[in-house]
Amino acid sequence: MNPPLSRLPLLLGLFYLSYFALVGVYIIFLPKMLVASGYSAAEIGAVFAASPTMRFALPFLFRRLGSVSRRIYLGALLGTFASALLFFATLENFIAFFVANLLYGAAMGVILPYVDTLALQTIRKERYGRVRLWGSLGFMGIALWLGHVLQTPLQSLLYLAGLAGLTLLTGWMLAPYDHAEEEVSERGEGFSLLRHWAFWLSAFLLQLSFGGFYNFFTIYETAHGISLEMTSWLWSFGVLCEIAMLYWQGPLLRRDLLGLLEFAVATTVLRWGILWLWPDSLPAAFIAQSLHAVNFALYYSAAIAYIFELYRQKKLAQQFFLGITFGLGGSLGALLAGWIYEWAPQELFLVEAFVAFASWLAIRLHRYRKAHNG
Repeated sequence: MNPPLSRLPLLLGLFYLSYFALVGVYIIFLPKMLVASGYSAAEIGAVFAASPTMRFALPFLFRRLGSVSRRIYLGALLGTFASALLFFATLENFIAFFVANLLYGAAMGVILPYVDTLALQTIRKERYGRVRLWGSLGFMGIALWLGHVLQTPLQSLLYLAGLAGLTLLTGWMLAPYDHAEEEVSERGEGFSLLRHWAFWLSAFLLQLSFGGFYNFFTIYETAHGISLEMTSWLWSFGVLCEIAMLYWQGPLLRRDLLGLLEFAVATTVLRWGILWLWPDSLPAAFIAQSLHAVNFALYYSAAIAYIFELYRQKKLAQQFFLGITFGLGGSLGALLAGWIYEWAPQELFLVEAFVAFASWLAIRLHRYRKAHNG
């Protein structure tokens, strides 16, 4: 007996809420805990390189296996919870903790593309944003809550384990809704990175350009006289704009998806240019942050919807999107931003603007090739 579809949007919302709250604990509060536990900067960098590295490597493995099955998805849910528990036991040993983070990154890298594909298969793409915005609320909510109540570093591991358990529960409840055991759909073409290499290059370069923002925005703004408290409001404002776009973007997703991607990438060039031109201007910073609604929320929704329509192997394609963008692009973007900020901090967002411009040229080239080659 199939579960009623009327419950699916609620279950998806609860999953995204728990999943991205878990992401928030991991990336915001775990580094502070590692510092308090005596980890060096190099060791912390290695730990946080583990997850994106696994996200990039996994799709190539699944391409050889031929599918991302329900069994693998359920195993990933269990792996996420198990790795969160392993953090308690391995914290005092760097190598063991690093291995636990490899497991965590591998498991988390399977879960999100699977659920995104399930969501697009079962609800209209126009409704996707209103379900996905619960993830943004979870991320922002856990950041504000733990920033207020966190007393000891070890508490972050307790929240991590609890949210991993909630992700396991909500993710498991979604599994019966996936009736497509076969990876290949009748719609779309066979998966190939080379045939649409310009699209994948654009996606990689765009995420590469976010390296300076994700890793150095707070440092950059406070170095130019904006207070830490106000910088935290800038972060929150960006998330609020993201949530607003996710809620109201439905009608936009009925239009030309490639056109939306071009527009989103173009506004990313503008965003980094604003931060470079007016680094000490608070109004300029808020204007730049308002573009997060387009650069992240609209781009992400349009990209996964476009990939969903483009390929028959839908789950595999979503795995590659996560791996190439947040995996390879995220890790190399952090390394590039660190190198730039060390040698030419004032030019960080100028370089990021050029990288985003290269991404825009690549997506334009993809549109041209698709129009002429089919």
